[in-house]
Amino acid sequence: MKSIAVLAAVIFGCALAAPAQAFHPDEETYGYVAPKKLKRGQRAAAETKPLPSMGWDWGRPQNNRADEEDEDDVRGSSRGTLTGGGQPNIAATAPPKVRFPNSYAAGSIVIDTAGRQLYYVLSSSSAYRYPIAVGKQGFAWSGVEKISRKVAWPDWYPPAEMRARKPGLPEHMKGGIHNPLGAMALYLGNTLYRIHGTNDVRSIGTASSSGCIRMKNGHVMHLSKIAGVGTTVHVLKRLPANIARVANAGSEG
Repeated sequence: MKSIAVLAAVIFGCALAAPAQAFHPDEETYGYVAPKKLKRGQRAAAETKPLPSMGWDWGRPQNNRADEEDEDDVRGSSRGTLTGGGQPNIAATAPPKVRFPNSYAAGSIVIDTAGRQLYYVLSSSSAYRYPIAVGKQGFAWSGVEKISRKVAWPDWYPPAEMRARKPGLPEHMKGGIHNPLGAMALYLGNTLYRIHGTNDVRSIGTASSSGCIRMKNGHVMHLSKIAGVGTTVHVLKRLPANIARVANAGSEG
């Protein structure tokens, strides 16, 4: 009986301790869930390597509200590299074409932050409309940038500050289906903001990032095929009411 009581106490103690060790994903990590303990072979295959230079001055803030969820930063002690899972071929999924009366140049991108929609301008009267997730309160921004580069299955480097708040996060996660940056990232100018895919489609339509624009993987693959490096991106706080009313009326016949 005594041994049974001791065993029961150990099991109960572990049950109480488990929540303290558990990782609770939230909007800060785009739904990242800490993987199970790696096997010996996986641990041996993991490697730590510095982020190659992107031509950015890391001693100078890139933006007052840089997206620290997405920030490529290798500061802090090494916690190793985790696999992001497989990198399957993601088919490009075309969104609906909608009426979009505008004066923007064809081939440019217009982001309606309040409406949580991204428009790829096809002409002075039409555009592709993609649903997106935008910056949470206090992190939304507006301005004009250009796509500076495109990266398929981008790696994720949670910054030191974020890892301090979330001890379960890796220093580096390779690109893959479990990586919160999704299948493609379109970098915006010399900032740390991106338009990128996501492994948490439930976040689409919400304000939950720290400034980056999230899209469904199929949609970001479609956008990346038609929006090249140099494409102008207009990030608006709110689309003018008359344009939004027409664009939200439905897709073109």
